Amino acid sequence: MNRHLKLGDIELHWLNGGLFELDGGAMFGVVPKVMWGKRYPCDSENFIPLRACPILIKTPGSLVLLETGLGNKLTEKQNKIFRVREGWNILNDLNEMGISRDDISHVVLTHYDFDHSGGVVMKDSNAKLSLSFPNARHIVQKKEWEDVLNPNRRSINAYWPINYETLRDSNNLDLIDGDAEITEGVRVVHTGGHNRGHQIVVIESGNEKAVHMADLLPTHAHYNPLWIMAYDNFPLDSIFKKAELEERALQENAWLTFYHDATVMAGKFDKDGNLIEKMVF
Repeated sequence: MNRHLKLGDIELHWLNGGLFELDGGAMFGVVPKVMWGKRYPCDSENFIPLRACPILIKTPGSLVLLETGLGNKLTEKQNKIFRVREGWNILNDLNEMGISRDDISHVVLTHYDFDHSGGVVMKDSNAKLSLSFPNARHIVQKKEWEDVLNPNRRSINAYWPINYETLRDSNNLDLIDGDAEITEGVRVVHTGGHNRGHQIVVIESGNEKAVHMADLLPTHAHYNPLWIMAYDNFPLDSIFKKAELEERALQENAWLTFYHDATVMAGKFDKDGNLIEKMVF
């Protein structure tokens, strides 16, 4: 199974960060099931499969981990609630490539919801908590971190202290205010929308480009700018920013990468929103 994409001198590798299920209605918001169900099938209880799939970005000088998956700290109750079907296995994936957790230079979090940040902190065989990637700079938008530490009534259930307290108390956190280059060929762009501090990641090398839109485009079936999640805190911002980014990707023939899609890792779309090129699991 081919799980990597080469862009010039940069390689993208998809890792096993967990497979879980959520209610399809929540994932597609106000879009009727009769419409989204044709593009992303659900089971008899309306649940759809979703991945939490980090991407390792190998540049000539850095190893950047984009998102961190569900982690290994979920309780038995949480595993049942989120209907986890496959667990967190990214350390084994990295080891198979000859990469240890100490080798990761950067961890980029598009936002800090538990399904993206669960792998920031890991539990060892003695149930002790530590940073999963102890030598990595952890890149988070300043607005997002402010909300992590002071969540509102809506976001408090997505920001879990067990996922951020160890990072908060470390020297590994880099707060970004807006757009910034992380390393050559990899930059973050603040978008808002899903969360106030939501950011995307743009990867460019050798005149090739990929855009990781994170929860602005969780699956290939969400390509229509109006098809957004009920989880979005600022839905109109999501709609306008998604339309802008998709138009730019179309003009630049860029790949769009997916974190939550159960079957498609990355794709390119035509002007009518049809998936014309894809990488699949």
